Amino acid sequence: MNQANEILFIASLLVLVSIFAGSASSRFGVPFLLVFLGLGILAGENGPGGIVFRDYQLTYAVGSAALGIILFDGGLRTHFSTVRLVAGPAFVLATVGVVATAAVVGAAAHFALGLGLLESFLVGSIVGSTDAAAVFFLLNVKGMALQKRVSGTLEVESGINDPMAIFLTMICVELLRLGQPPDMVHLAVLFVAQMLGGLLVGLAGGFLLVGLFNRVPVAGGLYPIVAMAAALLVFSGAHFLEASGFVAVYVAGLVLGNRRHRGAQVILRFFDGLSWLGQIVMFLLLGLLMTPKDMQPYMLGSGVIAAVLILLARPVAVAACLLPFRYTLREIGFISWIGLRGAVPIFLATIPVLAGVPHSEAYVTAAFVCVVASLTLQGWTIGPVARLFGLELPPPPEAAHRTDIDLGSALDRDIASYRVEPDAPALGYRFAELPLPRRCRIISVIRDGTVMDRQKLEGMEPGDYLLVLAPPEQFFSLDRLFTARRQTRAQRRRKERGEEVFGEFVLAGDTLLGEVAVMYGIPVDDKDRNEPVGAYVRRRLRHRAVVGDRLRVGPVELVVREIRDDRITSVGIELEPEEHPVLRGFRRAFGFD
Repeated sequence: MNQANEILFIASLLVLVSIFAGSASSRFGVPFLLVFLGLGILAGENGPGGIVFRDYQLTYAVGSAALGIILFDGGLRTHFSTVRLVAGPAFVLATVGVVATAAVVGAAAHFALGLGLLESFLVGSIVGSTDAAAVFFLLNVKGMALQKRVSGTLEVESGINDPMAIFLTMICVELLRLGQPPDMVHLAVLFVAQMLGGLLVGLAGGFLLVGLFNRVPVAGGLYPIVAMAAALLVFSGAHFLEASGFVAVYVAGLVLGNRRHRGAQVILRFFDGLSWLGQIVMFLLLGLLMTPKDMQPYMLGSGVIAAVLILLARPVAVAACLLPFRYTLREIGFISWIGLRGAVPIFLATIPVLAGVPHSEAYVTAAFVCVVASLTLQGWTIGPVARLFGLELPPPPEAAHRTDIDLGSALDRDIASYRVEPDAPALGYRFAELPLPRRCRIISVIRDGTVMDRQKLEGMEPGDYLLVLAPPEQFFSLDRLFTARRQTRAQRRRKERGEEVFGEFVLAGDTLLGEVAVMYGIPVDDKDRNEPVGAYVRRRLRHRAVVGDRLRVGPVELVVREIRDDRITSVGIELEPEEHPVLRGFRRAFGFD
């Protein structure tokens, strides 16, 4: 009984300390995940905590469940439009890219650690995939707004590339245990069967879950519990069928997140917290497993492997996979750098330990060093590198003051309550001219606690509360319309000094791009000069444009101000402030200006 209380006390304390330490460290730009891992090491047997923890079986089981939850949450938040946009390149990266990365890293491990060829390829397989948890987590926590194709490629690739890394790791471990040469045809058939099986199980599970929510009403608080149980059922059931549970659970989340069903809002909120908990538990357990004194003999060689992974293997694999899809050098450079490694490599390193193959400490050390190097170098520099490559969009709006009212699956629209923020774009419009997204309608305005007659109001005022009827997929566009744009620290300082942060001008969407280029010095190709600026912005965004979307072109940003009949009829011009000299020097040195 006392032991159970001690475990509960220590586990609760570690989780609480991790949360508050992570929040405090984020002010200095330290990645949350690195803090969780560091606290686990400090609590372990070589740290001040002195907790002796060597249960690899428990770590593998908990890590599998946590990763399944995180992938399901990632699927819930990924739109089908994003998948359609990047399905081809993301799939090639998730398969061919993982094998290429494993091969290059394996060659480095052969020389750096003195392992055999098969053992070296096992090292490459363990660290070959990007980590869905780290990518979803860091991109969302950083609040970054990236170009759609770039962010979509990173998210979808990380969501579906774990099966390849797991497959390669399992094959290498079995070969080391049995010592028999592989049957390549059998391996290829097995991999395809796992991927297709995971896809089919995920689709079936997702659609069954949607039908269950819409046909069998349950208490409101039980919807997220049902979703969690279903996610774990799909994950484990796919494994029983010898399919990929990781693909299955991601696809099931994707289906559920893109279909109308009861309890959608409460499920999203619940899984947001649950995925946080999964991250914390995974990294704490993995940190507890690490014993630095046992890893010292392999540290130097593992450092070489991490450098090769970040600087050579990942860029080579990304370039080989994305050049056929006509990605630009900027996009390839950024996607190469943001090949984040998180808990998955350390999780995969537990497989050879459980199987009892030789050199297990080398595998664990290599995975640990690669994860720490990735989170430190890549996770810490996401923002600067995005700006270096010119791919970061302006800061998104502050968190909207929005309350959702779920009307259930019988209707295809929900009601949202908004508080209009000062400096919100909507304040510059009369009610009749407000550029609401398609099928959205304001049904009530509350000012100073009184329901107003909208027909008698010229426009909105800061602090007004609105009830808006809209399809759920349009809420993000409404957020940007009723919420003030977030400013960077440098912009806030300039504004406090009375300096103008941006100079904004508005152009009609049918203005020729050539005329705009002459006025504002926008670098455009000659073939695009006779194209209307509205059509140019929509084409370059590569997805259905919404009010507030931004496109950086040279020294300006083109902002979608108004859309009518699916055409961009008004475009804002925002002049960019002068870049920092060091950043500008890097951009020129690498030819990005």
